[in-house]
Amino acid sequence: MKRILLTLLTVFSCIALNAQGAKGIKIGYIDMDYILDKVPDYAEAKNQLEQKAQKWAQEMGVKRNDINKLKESLQAEKALLTKELIEEREEEIAYLEKDLIEYQDKRFGPTGDLITQKSVLVKPIQDQVFSIVQDLAETRKFDFIFDKSSDMTMMFAAKKYDISDFVVKRLTRSAKREKLTGKEVKQLDEQEKQEELEADPEYADRKKATEDKQAERQKKLDERKAAQEAKKAAYETRRQQLKEEQAAKRNGGKTPATTKPATTTPATEGNDTTTGVKEDEETATAKPADATSTDKQNSAQAAKEARQKVIEDRKKAIEERKKQILAEREAAKKEREEKKNGTTTPAETPAPQPTDNTGGED
Repeated sequence: MKRILLTLLTVFSCIALNAQGAKGIKIGYIDMDYILDKVPDYAEAKNQLEQKAQKWAQEMGVKRNDINKLKESLQAEKALLTKELIEEREEEIAYLEKDLIEYQDKRFGPTGDLITQKSVLVKPIQDQVFSIVQDLAETRKFDFIFDKSSDMTMMFAAKKYDISDFVVKRLTRSAKREKLTGKEVKQLDEQEKQEELEADPEYADRKKATEDKQAERQKKLDERKAAQEAKKAAYETRRQQLKEEQAAKRNGGKTPATTKPATTTPATEGNDTTTGVKEDEETATAKPADATSTDKQNSAQAAKEARQKVIEDRKKAIEERKKQILAEREAAKKEREEKKNGTTTPAETPAPQPTDNTGGED
């Protein structure tokens, strides 16, 4: 009957799959044996029931030993006993054997104490599991949920569709709800929803796909950044190489550079800083290609000396200007003091004119 049911269920699943097209059906399963082993109350009651079963088995063993002893005794004394005694003992043995069979059927039969008490023990948990499974099926949109431990054969079952752990958590927490406050129960419900959502295979697949996309995007950004850095490094290397080549050409194959005379700007009173003198860029003309290395060295040395002379002349002009400014300040200060003291002001001495020592050949 169960095989027929399984066949019909498979046919209905195929029909539903064809009807829903690309959407497909969603199937889950539980393992009732696993769930029962994880429930603390059931495990304790099952242990007690097993102890009872062992006691019943021991009683059966005692009865069986007594029957075997009677059979051995009858077999040993049969030659000495009368026919009536033999029949009496055989009837006693048959009665004990019948009693043993009845006792075995009473304790371990299909309707015996073991099966009955186990059913009584399992029934409340099965009802809870059934309620939880219905709730999970509605929440997570399952089309079918099977029991793996039943007689129905499952050729393959992917672990991600196993919801047994969620059923166990629900059973465990349901026993704690009676001791919790309303706020704690609300927090527990939110925690259960989040755990069930994270354990949903479809949610896990979507989350993994999102993480993979983010990782791929970050990888592309890193590769693009690395390419930009490499391009920038190559540009800097090429730029430094060109600068070195230009410097080598200037020092080895250029004519001395011509510079303009240095000019100074008069400084205002109260400011002892001087304006800097900007050097003009060198312009050089290349010597003929057949010039000797000695001519090149002489030209470079002459250019160097000319530049050094210009720099020294400019420094000298700056020093002269500083001295002139200090002299003017000293004369002004002295004049103010004399006016303050009421003394006559001596004739002003003309300020020395700045000397231009920047003349000469560049």
